[in-house]
Amino acid sequence: MPVNKMRPIHPGEILREDILVPLEMSVTAFARLLDLPPEVMTEIINEKRSVSAEVAERIKRRFGGDVDFWLRLQQSYDDKMALLAPGESWPAPG
Repeated sequence: MPVNKMRPIHPGEILREDILVPLEMSVTAFARLLDLPPEVMTEIINEKRSVSAEVAERIKRRFGGDVDFWLRLQQSYDDKMALLAPGESWPAPG
């Protein structure tokens, strides 16, 4: 396990917990707001796809904020995941 034992946070988790849940919005409705295919947004929300610069820009245009925030968050997640040995996983939250 890497020295920094803090669990990496995927941008999809932030989108899910900080936008979709509080707004009681479906993934399909969120995808529609961002003019993205629902399948793409579902994969991001389920932490199976990375947030691209294009998606980050669409989030910024619709909700404000900073494209770099989403890209840095994705890079941090990717970097931490790369530190895991094969078969190793991060402890569950909580």
